Amino acid sequence: MDLLLNTFSDYTLRIVALGSALLGITSGAIGCYAVLRKQSLIGDAVSHAALPGIGLSFLFIGSKNTEWLLLGAFISGWIATFAIGKINRLSRIKYDNALAMSLAVFFGFGLVILTYIQKIPNSNQAGLEKFLFGQASTLLQRDVVLMGVVAFFTLLPIILFWKEFKLLSFDPSFADTIGFSTKKLDILLTTLIVISIIVGLQTVGVILMSAMLIAPAVAARQWTDRLSVMVILSSILGAIAGICGTFISSSIRNMPTGPIIVVVITIIVFVSLLVAPNRGLVWKKVREAKNKKEISSNRILNILYVLSLKHEDSYHPHDLDTIIHGQNRIKYSKKHLREELNKLKISGLVHEYERNLWAINENGIDKVKGLDYLDRRESYHA
Repeated sequence: MDLLLNTFSDYTLRIVALGSALLGITSGAIGCYAVLRKQSLIGDAVSHAALPGIGLSFLFIGSKNTEWLLLGAFISGWIATFAIGKINRLSRIKYDNALAMSLAVFFGFGLVILTYIQKIPNSNQAGLEKFLFGQASTLLQRDVVLMGVVAFFTLLPIILFWKEFKLLSFDPSFADTIGFSTKKLDILLTTLIVISIIVGLQTVGVILMSAMLIAPAVAARQWTDRLSVMVILSSILGAIAGICGTFISSSIRNMPTGPIIVVVITIIVFVSLLVAPNRGLVWKKVREAKNKKEISSNRILNILYVLSLKHEDSYHPHDLDTIIHGQNRIKYSKKHLREELNKLKISGLVHEYERNLWAINENGIDKVKGLDYLDRRESYHA
């Protein structure tokens, strides 16, 4: 309760929480398209490529005006993205190799510029390094207003070009066939991705911004198969990570906000990977175990059915040894076989006679005939 009260009473905490939430919403929404288009690493390349733009912008204007620095970062990041696309299309270099080249060259160039700036006898250069690791606690009201404006003009094209972006993400060939300019749509979507990355540099920094672009979308993808739900859920998870990271960093002394936000969204991703109903690893293991048991029972039932075809009496009973050696694909122990037969008995598919003799019944025969994946040929030793 004290933390919630501080959120509304503490000006700095309120500003930082709002800015982090806006960052989560923007990066979460646009990151869905990067994930679906298998361009997850574009965030890492663009965020690192923004560094020389920040340095050159400072050298030109001579001050740390946030708007000019972010404009320089945007131009540098967009050039890097354009270069990656050109290298991939006009040469034999693969997309991931082009990404790595662009990241290394631009980031190295940016470090050179920052090193040069630090040696200039000018006190204004202090604080530029915050763009490397982020410094959310330095967010001002005008920074949050700028992030809000950028978020609006980033989300608005997503709404206006919803069908076009959706088609571009899932079937660009069909979009090109029916007359859409996929090249222009790709440029627009890439520009929005670059903008969403640049606006978060001041909060989480160059190093960690790629996580804020990709992690919310990856987490949301585990919970749904619908793009609309994925975009909304990704934005919500990004906002939750931003707000929770701000709360945690404010309650622990000397705890940086940006890295904590990334840690929170990473935890959300791990939880989603584990417990999401359709794609979660836990439920996947549960389904696999259930299917394995069902297949095992059905195979035993199939063995009894095939054995029944050897006798005039379809319900002729067989002992465990006959059932075990009555097929050559899967070997069962008597203990396991007896357990499976008892389960089939409870289900009303087999009947147990005296001296542990078993036979399939009418319900079992009907079920076997309905199982298309079983091979009912004579695949056993008589």
